[in-house]
Amino acid sequence: MTKSIAVLLILAMLVQIIKPLNLPGLRRRSDFWRLAVVAFAVWSIALILREFTTL
Repeated sequence: MTKSIAVLLILAMLVQIIKPLNLPGLRRRSDFWRLAVVAFAVWSIALILREFTTL
């Protein structure tokens, strides 16, 4: 699950650099770092949820 999330978010960052997504807050190519912050947050939440569901 975390690998698929990572791949999708990396692809979104690449698309943002090539052609901006034109979403609010993602209108310039240099805004790809915001996707990196979201990717880190989503990945962290997925890892934490995996830890609590295996107990």
